[in-house]
Order: sequence, then structure tokens, then C-alpha cells
Amino acid sequence: MDRDNKPLAGKRIVVTRAPEQAQELTRALERLGAQVILLPTVSFTPPEDWRQLDEQLRRLDWFDAILFLSKNATKFIFDRCAQLGIKCEMLQSSNRFIAAVGPATARALEEKGIRVNYVSEKGTGEALAHELRASLAGRRVLLPRSDRGDERVPQALREAGAEVTEVIAYRTMETTNLDAEILSRVRRAEADAIVFASPSAFQNFRAAIGEAEIGELSPRVDFVAIGPTTARSIREAGARVAVQAEEASAEGLAHAIVNHYQNHSATARRA
Repeated sequence: MDRDNKPLAGKRIVVTRAPEQAQELTRALERLGAQVILLPTVSFTPPEDWRQLDEQLRRLDWFDAILFLSKNATKFIFDRCAQLGIKCEMLQSSNRFIAAVGPATARALEEKGIRVNYVSEKGTGEALAHELRASLAGRRVLLPRSDRGDERVPQALREAGAEVTEVIAYRTMETTNLDAEILSRVRRAEADAIVFASPSAFQNFRAAIGEAEIGELSPRVDFVAIGPTTARSIREAGARVAVQAEEASAEGLAHAIVNHYQNHSATARRA
């Protein structure tokens, strides 16, 4: 298909994901004709101290279930297991329940040879916790997570009767020295959409733009949220969410953006 005839032809879309995570989404958007502008507002680093994570990884047999809330958690857990000489098979046993927050996280686990017993229907950590309330009651659950993870997840699990061990698997960091030229272009609304794949990505963007400008910018540039948790963070800041993906993945985001602009075009033609 000619680029000009693709559904996102002429659209300039800002992607705020970390560089190592932006590739799949960038490819998906570019295949649909979009011009992608990279403005990473988050980065991910190991924990400051490995000791707590190492302690839990060395006693994996104690846990009845492990919940993976992101691809990042998967990456850092498997990388650390390799460094400690712990075989991936230790994460899997006939009695251990493995759950993933969404299809992208499930695929990351399956690529490591791990069988996933459950994938959240809604693609959020909070939804995963609520969907598993009955099955995790009385079970020992390992929850590897970001240092800026949503506290509602372990709270929901504990309210359901699970014995939860939280451990920091990685840190979510603010990207410093954001590209000033791109920020200026965004302020002038020289982009059609900005994609946020986490509350942290949005919060760091808001800090760079300025709180006063967020509410003024969102009616002029479409804010795209990967799911309800990110959308809630955007709305709580007084900004408009134009697009919310139903599936928390690169393809899900791209599909939601295409639908938004196709529906917008159809509405404009009817008017």
C-alpha cells in the first residue's frame, strides 16, 4: 500500500516510551503511515540494592504464584536469574501459578519457555488482582514490580486473602534533558498525538511541559493512553484522553489510534 493511502498517513505521533521499548510500537505506527517522533520520558534501571530480590529468587519454591505486571518485570527477573545461576525452570513448577498483566507480558514469558496460566482480560495490574481474587486466596504470591508500582495491586490481593511478597525488580526513572526542540514542537501542537504507556511516562512529560500547560495542550493534541490506569493518571491531571487502547500492547495502541482517526474522519464527513 502506498504510504499516502495508509490509515495514519500524514499523522505525526510522539512516542514517550523508553528507547528499548519503543521499537515495536514505532514499527507498527510507521507501517500504518505515521511519522513517529521519539521523546522518551522514562528509563528503567536495576534496583539500587539487589539483596531483597535475590533473597526471593533463591526461595522460589516457597511461592504458590508469581504475578508479572509488565514486560520490564519479566526482563529484569530473568536477567537477574541468569546472573545468579538460577535456571528459568525454577520459575515454573506443576503447582506454581503464573499470571501476566496482558498479552505482551505473556508473550515475553512464553519466549523464555514459561507457561502462563492466566492473562488479564483488561491488561492492568489492578484488573489482574481483582480477576484472580478467588483463586489466590490463602496462597503465597510473589509480586516483582517497579519502585513506582500501583499500590492498589498488592492491596487488592491482600484484601482477597493472599499472602503477598512485594519486591522491587527494577526502578522507573525520569529521563533528564528531554529534547528541547521536540518539546517546543509539542507545545506548539505540531503533533497529532502523544502516546503514554504508563502513568510515569505521563507524569514526567507533565513535569517537563508544566502543569499549567497540560490542560491547554490536550484539546489540541490527542493524548493516547495504553490502558485505564494511565488514562486515569492523565484525567486526574485535568487533561483529556482522546484514545484509550483496549489491549495494552504495541498493536493494541496502533489499532486504537487508527480507529480514533477513522471515526473522526467519518464524523467530519457526516457533518
